[in-house]
Amino acid sequence: MIPVCNGRENIKLTLAEIEDKVKTARRVLIIYDCDEDNTLPVVREWTDTKRDIALVKNKYGRGVLTAIKTGFEAVEERLILVTMVALSDDLSKVDEMFKKINDGYDIVCGSRYMRGGEQQGGAWLKKLLSKAAGISLHFSTGLPTHDVTNSFKMYTKKVLNDIKIESRGGFEIGMEIVIKAFQKGYRSTEGPSSWCDRERGNTRFRLWKWLPKYMKWYCFAINTRCHLIH
Repeated sequence: MIPVCNGRENIKLTLAEIEDKVKTARRVLIIYDCDEDNTLPVVREWTDTKRDIALVKNKYGRGVLTAIKTGFEAVEERLILVTMVALSDDLSKVDEMFKKINDGYDIVCGSRYMRGGEQQGGAWLKKLLSKAAGISLHFSTGLPTHDVTNSFKMYTKKVLNDIKIESRGGFEIGMEIVIKAFQKGYRSTEGPSSWCDRERGNTRFRLWKWLPKYMKWYCFAINTRCHLIH
């Protein structure tokens, strides 16, 4: 699933990279906000010859959070991978993530902060906060990933159907799902992945706007862990 917003500059490269690097059978859902989105003509041109791509309009309006929720509801397969149109995620890892799902895991997190993972570029403060949150939650609560804030995750539909999503901001939805799934006893794991800062287009990430939303789920994980201990 790829949420997009005027991603004309990246979408063809992203679809080509999926075709080149992902061997697992798949259907690509591209979630868009409005009919004027400049991504759509490029996708329609591509789908003239490719039948494994579907355009899905955001049923809740605009924004990355509601786009992701729309995608979760639209998927018909037993699992879903979230990635971005920014060409920042390491799509060569998708087949390995799929193998872990078949080994019995419910969520597989792409991890920049475990051994073998890396992050290239990006704002230093965003990286610092993200890494601190992921590593501290891993060691303080036992959360089975060093990188809970990364959106590059594969989920089973079973988990998504069982989690009540309460996020109100944006990309913190992935953090919420992993924390709640862990507390419900679902099996999660991680695999090393690299993240590269986007070189073209505009980012939809808003650090100062969404930071309090991430902090909500960070505190939720810590507080729940403390209650379980006591």
